[in-house]
Amino acid sequence: MAIKMTKAEKKVQYDRKLVRLLDEYSKVLVATADNVGSNQMQGIRKGLRGDSVVLMGKNTLIRRCIKIHAEKSGNSDYLHILPLLVGNVGLIFTKGDLKEVSEEVAKYKVGAPARVGLVAPIDVVVPPGNTGLDPSQTSFFQVLNIPTKINKGTVEIITPVELIKKGDKVGSSEAALLAKLGIRPFSYGLVITSVYDSGSVFTPEVLDLTEEDLIVKFSAGVSIVASLSLALSYPTLAAAPHMFVNAYKNVLAIAIETEYSYSHADKVKEYLKDPTKFAVVAPVGVADTGSSVAPASAPEEEEKEEPAEESDDDMGFSLFD
Repeated sequence: MAIKMTKAEKKVQYDRKLVRLLDEYSKVLVATADNVGSNQMQGIRKGLRGDSVVLMGKNTLIRRCIKIHAEKSGNSDYLHILPLLVGNVGLIFTKGDLKEVSEEVAKYKVGAPARVGLVAPIDVVVPPGNTGLDPSQTSFFQVLNIPTKINKGTVEIITPVELIKKGDKVGSSEAALLAKLGIRPFSYGLVITSVYDSGSVFTPEVLDLTEEDLIVKFSAGVSIVASLSLALSYPTLAAAPHMFVNAYKNVLAIAIETEYSYSHADKVKEYLKDPTKFAVVAPVGVADTGSSVAPASAPEEEEKEEPAEESDDDMGFSLFD
């Protein structure tokens, strides 16, 4: 026979478990658990078993345990989690990859019907087609202004209709109609809202960033730093190459406009005086084999053939004689 524990004993046991998790894990996913059933939660725990532990509980109790543990251990990093404990939330302690764990959690979503008074998390659209309902059920569609027609003794929806908009509360007529049509428009599961990693807290969107995204964002940041540094004439590592190039351009411009010169400026001045000296003559009529000798030898062969034709004329006959 199992011995029932008192509330005080349960709190002490919960505190020990939470302290053990805080000491053992450095990464935590904060997730909302609205409309998540016990069977669904059991499936999530089973799927994360191994590297992760799901801990649910009252927010006040979790806050109290974290504060006391931070005071005793001197580690105040976990205090960053306290502002995130709002609403029906749970903590997922993990040693695995944060992105893989969040993707695994997202797999465990269960379809749910539209209950009266529930705030719709998405838009609900009723698709066109045969509903299988008899003509006596047309009153539901008329109340909701859904165009229908009778086809082969059943009600058929003519066009798709946006029944419920995201953020609106589900009414009794909408809930009854969706139940009759067998539509379960909503799906619920643990939703990751925040991520804690070794004292840092960030949104779950950060987990979706790729290396290419990070490179683009880093390049944009370096560009901004370089622009500010150039505008303020303040040397930084990002702006130094641009400053050297601009300084060299200024020195070269002064050398060109004055009699002062140096080796690199001499070349530029010489080019400005006579650009034709630096023109490169491209080879003309290069053969397919890549040799440039063939085109040069062609005129010589033609010149050699001309005397032969003259000698034939001197002999006084042609090939057709």
